Amino acid sequence: MKILIIEDDKVLNKGIALSLRAQQTVQAYNIAQARDLLDGTVDLVLLDVNLPDGSGLDFCSEVREKSKVPIIFLTANDMELDIVTGLGCGADDYITKPFSLAVLRARVEAVLRRTRVPENVFRQGTFVFDFDKMVFSVDGVPIELSKTEQKLLKLLVKNRGVTLSRETLIDRIWSDGAEFVEGNALSVAVRRLREKLVDAPIKTVYGIGYIWE
Repeated sequence: MKILIIEDDKVLNKGIALSLRAQQTVQAYNIAQARDLLDGTVDLVLLDVNLPDGSGLDFCSEVREKSKVPIIFLTANDMELDIVTGLGCGADDYITKPFSLAVLRARVEAVLRRTRVPENVFRQGTFVFDFDKMVFSVDGVPIELSKTEQKLLKLLVKNRGVTLSRETLIDRIWSDGAEFVEGNALSVAVRRLREKLVDAPIKTVYGIGYIWE
């Protein structure tokens, strides 16, 4: 999981990053930096309310207009109205300073559990593949795949890092009892999949088959 920490106190920002070392973290110290870092690969945002170039509350509302990424406020503003306002603008949790890093880790894990993507949804960089709903996208843009391309893609990503032989792929993709499969059918399917999924890490292992790196 990738967590974006938006906190102008550099010591605290670093401390939070170290406490969440089990996760991948990226750090921003103001809203301008956060805008540059907040992309489709971020799974959770830790957000301070009082930032040098604006309000975290306003930034939260801005993010909510285009993203459902979970947001947890970390702030010294501990009045009841502050908490209500923070949750009202779209935050998933609100933690007041000072706080225990152990409690922070627990709250982060709780929010991630609630929002974790189902196992049959594959995410890597700009690629999101939902094999249950048969919805596929690259950088948020929907991609239409044929049944053969869907089967090929699922085999590759479910076995990512493993080279699948041509024989294995042909047997698994065309397992409907068809008596004859053209010799270049797999090569054509791979080529079309590469054309649709630009920059997909589908590599040819010459003499053997293909791998999703």
